[in-house]
Amino acid sequence: MTSSARRSPRSMFLGPSAVLLVLAAAGCSLSDAQPSITVPTPSSEAAAYCGALHEALPETVLELERSDPSPDSELTAGWGDGAIVLRCGVPRPAKMDDPQSQGVEADGVQWMLEEPEDSGPRFTTTYRKAYVEVTLDSTYAHDITPLASFAGPVSKTVPSKF
Repeated sequence: MTSSARRSPRSMFLGPSAVLLVLAAAGCSLSDAQPSITVPTPSSEAAAYCGALHEALPETVLELERSDPSPDSELTAGWGDGAIVLRCGVPRPAKMDDPQSQGVEADGVQWMLEEPEDSGPRFTTTYRKAYVEVTLDSTYAHDITPLASFAGPVSKTVPSKF
């Protein structure tokens, strides 16, 4: 008998269990599942604009390949396994009522900036019939370059309110 044949039934289950425990502790998974995000629940009008936007979005942003988060929805998109996440049809952020809120313009599209303490910057379109939110990994904390990749598709598919 070989040494592996002499193992008790219990020891055969400890090996795979230990591997799963190590992977879980490292924050890894056995699947290639994409990051999970909350899918917005917009009005039917906004959802129609978001569907058109979903089709117009680029396959790469800053050389990051498109890798949409789960669950699969035409209201969400992602690049670089969660480095850049777009959600369309989000509610109007309360911060838009703050006269001190900061904004940026990228190729004709206005974005309001929010800087959550626990993540990278979050930008939400302003003056559009559907709100489009883009969250960037902290790697892009001082870089609005990714927004230029979304300006054309947003302009073409999500009409201005004015």
